[in-house]
Amino acid sequence: MEKIIVIGGKSVLFKSTGAYLYKYKAQFNKDAFQDIMKLKDLYDEETKQLANIETLDLELFYNLVWVLAKTADPAINPPEEWLDEFDEFPLFDIIPEVIDMILSTITSTAKKK
Repeated sequence: MEKIIVIGGKSVLFKSTGAYLYKYKAQFNKDAFQDIMKLKDLYDEETKQLANIETLDLELFYNLVWVLAKTADPAINPPEEWLDEFDEFPLFDIIPEVIDMILSTITSTAKKK
């Protein structure tokens, strides 16, 4: 899954593949699946809105967003340098745009029987 999101006036390509979970582990030495499960209370699937802001771990989300961008463009800078490239980085606007990408690699596409 790919998506372009405008952040701080720049078009940024994000890509979600099975490899982004591996890249997350390689970059941050953390299990991506365990970290993604921490997001389960953050986003309401029905309303497509942020639901529980107090559960938001900014570092976790910055890391996930960076990995999605890195998966789309292997030439981007390391996380802190990449984030510094933006005058603004409105996470509350970005989160709803990328949450489906994050969850798409860990949810089933099989129909219930």
